[in-house]
Amino acid sequence: MFIAMNHFDVDPARGEEFERIWRERERHLDAVPGFVRFALLRGDEPGRYASHSTWESRAAFEAWTRSDAFRKAHAHARTPAGLVTGHPRLETWEAVLAE
Repeated sequence: MFIAMNHFDVDPARGEEFERIWRERERHLDAVPGFVRFALLRGDEPGRYASHSTWESRAAFEAWTRSDAFRKAHAHARTPAGLVTGHPRLETWEAVLAE
């Protein structure tokens, strides 16, 4: 199992707007080979979010990043000015134990 997480710092007063954008976005993951699940996570600290995707393997995730589905999913990913502060920070994790 492989996990990719993008961490976002969002203007705390605009968290609902950020969540709405994610809810209404076009989804292109369901048909991607190796995709397991996605979650948008809200942290305890206001304005802290992470997108969390689970994959069968690192190879499946990397293939997704080179796919037409990836390009389609990110083609309209522009966020309104000031909504997200800074750039998303990607962290990847390889499972060593899954139960």
